Amino acid sequence: MTDAEPTQLDKFKQAARDLEADDDPKRFAERLEKLVKHKPVASKAPD
Repeated sequence: MTDAEPTQLDKFKQAARDLEADDDPKRFAERLEKLVKHKPVASKAPD
């Protein structure tokens, strides 16, 4: 079985390593911020 293709779990783990994913929420947010730019929320005018 040494020549078997990697399982889906193995592929996921490798992708996470390649993306330098981390369990630390702060580090995750920093990485995410580099990938995604969000539009600022427009403030609503008072009624």
